[in-house]
Amino acid sequence: MAYEHVAGPLGPERQDVLHGILAATIANTARGKGGRKAEPKDFVPVWDQGAKRQPGDWRQMLAQVKAMNARLGGADLREGRP
Repeated sequence: MAYEHVAGPLGPERQDVLHGILAATIANTARGKGGRKAEPKDFVPVWDQGAKRQPGDWRQMLAQVKAMNARLGGADLREGRP
């Protein structure tokens, strides 16, 4: 962790930054006069944004699955169901 503060991110995060630098360089060569200068952060993806969401109640999830199944014309194949 301390080394990353000195040398930058390690692993896949470093690859994202390096590719962001490359993409920004290419984008800046193609921009017109007066256009906004692209920065590497414009091209670096932000991962794990869905982790902040709390999992729903299983009954709500089941209701959503049933609704999707019905909309797609699916059949309920659980035992004891017609």
